[in-house]
Amino acid sequence: MTAEQQLQVLRRGAAEIVPEADLLARLKSADSNGRPLRVKLGVDPTAPDLHLGHSVVLRKLRDFQRLGHEVILVIGDFTAAIGDPSGRSQTRPPLAEAEIRAAADSYQQQCYRILDRERTEVVYNSRWLGAMRFADVVRLTSHYTVARLLERDDFAKRFAAHQPISVHEFLYSFCQAQDSVELQADVELGGSDQLFNILMGRDLQREAGQPPQVAFILPILPGLDGVQKMSKSLGNTIGITEPPQPMFDKLMSLSDALMPEYFRLLTDLDEPEITSILAGHPLEAKKRLAAAIVSEYHDAEAAAAARARWEQVFSRRQLPDDLPTLEVAAGQFNEAGRLWLPRLMTLAGLAGGSREARRLIEQGAVQVDGARISDVNTELTLERDTVVQVGRRRFVRARRGSRAGSAER
Repeated sequence: MTAEQQLQVLRRGAAEIVPEADLLARLKSADSNGRPLRVKLGVDPTAPDLHLGHSVVLRKLRDFQRLGHEVILVIGDFTAAIGDPSGRSQTRPPLAEAEIRAAADSYQQQCYRILDRERTEVVYNSRWLGAMRFADVVRLTSHYTVARLLERDDFAKRFAAHQPISVHEFLYSFCQAQDSVELQADVELGGSDQLFNILMGRDLQREAGQPPQVAFILPILPGLDGVQKMSKSLGNTIGITEPPQPMFDKLMSLSDALMPEYFRLLTDLDEPEITSILAGHPLEAKKRLAAAIVSEYHDAEAAAAARARWEQVFSRRQLPDDLPTLEVAAGQFNEAGRLWLPRLMTLAGLAGGSREARRLIEQGAVQVDGARISDVNTELTLERDTVVQVGRRRFVRARRGSRAGSAER
């Protein structure tokens, strides 16, 4: 591809390219001198699992990779111990070294579901940041003023609200910027909350006599709630290693308003095809979206099976073929030969305990043989197979067992 054609591919889904003219110039230079661009992405291993929100920037890194450029995945084992303050209203507690190492290993393997393992350079930033002396840190921080650091939106808000800002949080931006200097990055990718840090990398590269990197900013993917960013702590995520069925089912719960953004950021479908799909019935469009994403992280056969099961359960209101069965032993029933519904839900794993089960019943989320239950004192005899359903996705067939003691599957 020409530099202009490459830029057209790369521009898709980008929130901001700073400055775009520099990226085009570097693409032209790479084309003429045969030296691919060095494209950097830093990830802090703060949890063991990656979700679709992380995949947005990883997929863009793959675009650079497919265009023949060098991609560098920076595992922030040093910076994870500091804690990224970006977008946070309070100081994040530091992580233990063992937690960081375990998450780093997991991140690296999961990234290869998107990136080409053979063409991905992986580095750990403790290699250079851990070797810095205190005098090096002082020299590094001399390039910025406190006033400039307080221009960051998250710091500015916390400062105005008289909320504490630890000095080590200021250092995080310097560490991320120093990564770019060490790697002589041409381009750095990141979410919109990383713009300040990436621009600081440009400044420090300039101070080091290097051409400043291009800041390539991607939007932050909204979570399933459609309100806040996808985050495991908020419970609105879809993990990229989740089995096909839960992944498909969660995507089918997405609001119609989020579909255009999910299509453009999470699939390789071109714009005319996306426009055509979205012009049709919203339910069919959502099925196409869910199938495309499941196919990427599993395969087309798994996506087709997940779609068929979803349609069986939700479109035709049929019970799934693989409905789990719970045999409840005699010892679980009371003297009248009945079993309290919250107790059954707990035994079946449909609730974490009686308190949660009562709450689900009160919310109208529980059905027994298709009838919605609102009385938390409901008791069942289980004289015949009884289907208990919680929400739209969780089912169990309960029956009396033949042995005394605990319930058995």
